[in-house]
Amino acid sequence: MKFPFKWLAVTLAAGAFCIAPPVLAQTPIKLVLAHAVAPENPRAIAALKFADLVKEKSGGRITVQVAGAAQLGDDLTMLSALRTGTLDMSINSQGPIASVLPELSALGLPYLFSSQAKAWELLDGPVGQELAKKLEPKNLILLAWMDNGIRQITNNKRPITKPDDLKGIKLRTPPDPSTVDMFQAMGASTQQINFSELYIALQQGVVDGQENPLANIHAGKLHEVQKFISITNHKYESTPFVMSGITWGRLSADDRKLIKDAAQEATVMQRNLMASADERLLVEYQKMPSLQVNIADQGPFKAATQVVWDNWEKKPFGEFVKTLRAASK
Repeated sequence: MKFPFKWLAVTLAAGAFCIAPPVLAQTPIKLVLAHAVAPENPRAIAALKFADLVKEKSGGRITVQVAGAAQLGDDLTMLSALRTGTLDMSINSQGPIASVLPELSALGLPYLFSSQAKAWELLDGPVGQELAKKLEPKNLILLAWMDNGIRQITNNKRPITKPDDLKGIKLRTPPDPSTVDMFQAMGASTQQINFSELYIALQQGVVDGQENPLANIHAGKLHEVQKFISITNHKYESTPFVMSGITWGRLSADDRKLIKDAAQEATVMQRNLMASADERLLVEYQKMPSLQVNIADQGPFKAATQVVWDNWEKKPFGEFVKTLRAASK
């Protein structure tokens, strides 16, 4: 039996149309986002907010599993996993990422920013964009600059009212070169301990004190194992929200935009949580009978740490440091 050629062509075309996947159908995507902080920390809250936003914006097609409280290792471990593509995203810390891009540590030079708002203005502008571009060859995509606050000192020895009060104190710092240089310049003995292990280290006297924004001190319950909180406002730290370049390369342009938009929205919330924590927690800590809180005069601390700025201007990225120093004035 012969079939008209025209009929056959129409039939084949119709069959092809029926078996082709719908144009709008897209493969579901599952991503893992890790961080190393306690559940009450603004970073942890923002991670959950980001996951919700991605699910909402993608209509459920993209899901983000959040692995917090160092479930997947500390910040350095997560950073390595990002660069090899075994982890998709991390809300990481400035210190560890500075091991990949040293210029990042300069953001934490002493008394660079008078407020968090000033830091955000710089990071959201050309300086932040320049740093983001320099991360890309390292297989890291900067999604947003979250906040790690203006930092204060806690310890079990004495109130820190002047730089000399730090002499002989064993102080935990993050693995951030500018922080280490700053406190060594003031006579402290610095030691690096993972934040997830810091409570026990303070409780057991492995170190006498530490430095962090009030929000991190509260979320980590460090006030339970410290006697003195000194408001020194000695430095700022960013919290880079980064994605593996390998994961980024698998995403469509539309999905990249969706991820970045969600990251920016979550960052606005995280920044506000960090900023609002300072005033609220200062009042709360001043009322605690187990704590002694003092507001330090910043002048002597600024003078004692000028040598850090001078030394950092001699580094290979000294021009960048000079740019920051000019901005701080």
